Amino acid sequence: MLMDISSEMIHSLLPMFMVGALGMSVLVVGFIEGLAEATALIVKVFSGTLSDYLGRRKGLALLGYALGAFTKPLFAVAQGAGLIVAARLIDRVGKGIRGAPRDALVADVTPPEVRGAAFGLRQSLDTVGAFVGPLLAAGLMLLWAGDFRAVFWVAVVPGLLAVAVLALGVREPQQREGTRRTNPIRRENIRRLGPVYWWVVAVGAVFTLARFSEAFLVLRAQQIGIAMALVPLVMVAMNMVYAAAAYPFGKLSDRMGHRQLLAWGLVVLIVADVLLATAQHWSVVIAGVAVWGIHMGMTQGLLATMVADATPPDLRGTAYGVFHLASGLAMLAASVVAGLLWDTVGPQATFWAGAAFALLCLLGLGLRRAPAG
Repeated sequence: MLMDISSEMIHSLLPMFMVGALGMSVLVVGFIEGLAEATALIVKVFSGTLSDYLGRRKGLALLGYALGAFTKPLFAVAQGAGLIVAARLIDRVGKGIRGAPRDALVADVTPPEVRGAAFGLRQSLDTVGAFVGPLLAAGLMLLWAGDFRAVFWVAVVPGLLAVAVLALGVREPQQREGTRRTNPIRRENIRRLGPVYWWVVAVGAVFTLARFSEAFLVLRAQQIGIAMALVPLVMVAMNMVYAAAAYPFGKLSDRMGHRQLLAWGLVVLIVADVLLATAQHWSVVIAGVAVWGIHMGMTQGLLATMVADATPPDLRGTAYGVFHLASGLAMLAASVVAGLLWDTVGPQATFWAGAAFALLCLLGLGLRRAPAG
């Protein structure tokens, strides 16, 4: 929660800071955002596997959180694209390093009978951070007359507190003597990931191509005329809807065909893109952002469930790593194209292109059936 508050205070303002204060093009913003998110996803391939191999989680998690915390001052002192790129990439490397080991550590320290509740609490605190951070950013921007750098300095505090809580407040269970560690990434193991799994990886990558970085939601809100200090509330709205939608749709996926729910998720994404492309008033932008959040709640947990269903238990860490790698590369491509369209054609073109690609995905999902498990 603390690290999410710190990160979201910065991320909710960063696109406007890059374009307005530093004079970057939206194409550059799209490239930086796509590269940053792709970096985090790619690093997860290695960190989860390494924590399995070592049998130790806390050290990697602590390294990841420390990298995230110590990049925050770089945003406050940045005078150009170079330091922003470096800070974003180091921050996302930290996120990639800590993600899988942190989740494994939660499982290690939690009794099996309350493990579901523990992960539910973790997700709830993540969500709290995702909207408390932008709320704080909006309040401080109003208080300090739009001083980006002052807000960025305040964001350092919860980041350092997150590192302190993990370092001092979490004790990792002792590793059992005689436990032999082997490399999970071996040719014979990769062969055990069958055609159903690779179909899910392909579907996840295509979904990501249809949904570019959320930085463009922030820029669209500013471009349509929402006051700069209030723009972070756009991400508050999206995260609140996302959080509210994820659990009900997760329950629905247990009773409904996965392909059918994925298809409906694409329909909802198309509606969100059309609203954002045609918006002439802030209320339509908020509606589009809310529908975008519903799409995220419908599809992100579902894709994660599909990965788990399609892989043997002992290979799920590797399977998630490869899945995130494919999604990360797709996110980079989608964000660069979105930024190019924004700069060369206009903001509306970015969202019309997203709607068109989502429609193509929907048609493809209907025409091509998943391989048999």
